[in-house]
Amino acid sequence: MDADVPRLARLGFIDHHRTDGPVRRRVRSRGVPPALAGREIFYTEDPRQAADLLGRALSPASLTLGDVDANRFAASLHGVRLRDVSLLHLDLGIAATLDIPAMGPYFAVHMPTNGRALCTHEGRTFEANPVRAVVTSPGMSLTMRFAYDSPQLVLRIEQEALVRHLTRMIGGSLSHPIFFDPELDLTTDAAMRWTGAIQLVHTEVFYEGSLVQRGQGIGSLEELLMSTLLLLQPSNHHAQLVLPSEQTGRRVVREALDYIEAHLADKVTMADIARNVHMSIRAVQQGFHEELGTTPMLYLRDRRLERARADLTDGLPSDGMTVTEVAERWGFHHLGGFAVLYRKRWGESPSETLRR
Repeated sequence: MDADVPRLARLGFIDHHRTDGPVRRRVRSRGVPPALAGREIFYTEDPRQAADLLGRALSPASLTLGDVDANRFAASLHGVRLRDVSLLHLDLGIAATLDIPAMGPYFAVHMPTNGRALCTHEGRTFEANPVRAVVTSPGMSLTMRFAYDSPQLVLRIEQEALVRHLTRMIGGSLSHPIFFDPELDLTTDAAMRWTGAIQLVHTEVFYEGSLVQRGQGIGSLEELLMSTLLLLQPSNHHAQLVLPSEQTGRRVVREALDYIEAHLADKVTMADIARNVHMSIRAVQQGFHEELGTTPMLYLRDRRLERARADLTDGLPSDGMTVTEVAERWGFHHLGGFAVLYRKRWGESPSETLRR
């Protein structure tokens, strides 16, 4: 991508090989949202190359063209990645079949903006169209038979981020991997709010000077999208969200997690956490041990490390950001100790993250 594109716009899960300027560009990609129009990841008229590039952007896949207008094939992918959420626009132009044997470590919502796609997901077949989307889960198979002129908007959420977010929402570790029902009705009132959240992402990415363009507010926006999807779409953990457990341990942990999340940048002690949830320090510690297998202070430290990494990933040295500034913002006042913890968690130094 161009050097002046903000760091938040990078797609960290794809080789940034651009295929601009083929021998001839048969079609101009249609219906690309304005926020993504200048963020082309690839354009190709070669089906093999398209399958390879889609395999890197999504998951290893095979691509089979339909018999009609096969010689007019032209595929394009546009996209922007925030931190753990990406907004993509895929257009294959003609009728084609995309077969993904196993989805990668992410959840995705595929929303056709025109036409239709006949989908087979773990043996279940249904049609996706502008009023019915497809929700995929990691490790599951997906086959999409695109009709002519059936571009789609894809929202991708990294698996680790959604698991971490759901853990905070229910106040306990997950007993099973998350698996969503694959059919999403976009005509319900709840789904309207979901599409409103996506429109908010589009607006923030599109307008120069927005909070997201400045690398701020990204976490809150991603959490809105994740919470909305988890509450909207049936899954094997949906009942825990709709009918939260009244077990004392889970309630204490959930309230403590909310308090920690709201005060990550503040000085927080065990006494502060216990006082906020109206329980003893021992009860809070026991709840964390039973539900999350960790301690409140270790959890606090890990969340601060995650926020520090997010800031370093979004920031640019040319903007004046420094590792010391980020470390102190998130409560790490000993730079050497912060660097050791950071490298142990992420496999690189804080300065390496900032320079990337």
